[in-house]
Amino acid sequence: MPIAARILAVEGDSLLARELQTHLQRRGHCVTLSVGNNGLLLAEHGNFDLILLAILGTDGLGMLEQLRRRSHVPVLLMSALGDEQHRIAGFSLGADDYLPKPFSITELCVRVTAILRRVAYERKTSLPSESGELVFDETNTDVSLADSPAGLTASEYRVLELLWQHLNEVLSKPFLYQQALRRGYARHDRSLDMHISHIRRKLQAIGYRAARLETVWGQGYMLVGLQEPLSESV
Repeated sequence: MPIAARILAVEGDSLLARELQTHLQRRGHCVTLSVGNNGLLLAEHGNFDLILLAILGTDGLGMLEQLRRRSHVPVLLMSALGDEQHRIAGFSLGADDYLPKPFSITELCVRVTAILRRVAYERKTSLPSESGELVFDETNTDVSLADSPAGLTASEYRVLELLWQHLNEVLSKPFLYQQALRRGYARHDRSLDMHISHIRRKLQAIGYRAARLETVWGQGYMLVGLQEPLSESV
């Protein structure tokens, strides 16, 4: 069964915006368009399941940065700037996916479906904390300690969730890219490294000390319970 969702499309090209709306509505989604400067206001105050955000210069990234301070709603960036630097910038600010222009409507719909399926699965799944301290919130894609939220992005949450499910087990970068970031691994793509760095900082900020995120050089990453430190990892 296809997943029907409320989608906000922020796109400066009115023709493309209408095309997006037409095709997504045919698939049962409710689509709201924003072709002006009210996209951030709609995103912050609307109850959306997904936001399609076009990058026009730096405006789109600035909007994403502001949105991530208040909301964890999934965001798919659309941009004519598809080089590595701009992709990394988008993911580091909390984007869940990045679609370079020009793109086919078919590919867009496939990516939308993949994000919505993942969100639906996460909302049905609850992950208990083995330490009795760190609480995973699937609905808001965040973790908290003593009611203090970490403020993870959706991508950061998926990375941490996967590492938590494989506590004290090394997970390779290709595996984390495929399972958590939902895309293939490229040797020069540093977005996963930035996600790991942000997760470490945010867990430290809420005072979480029961486990530590380790870099296992030449292998990948792992979440280590402090009662079982690894001498070969840094």
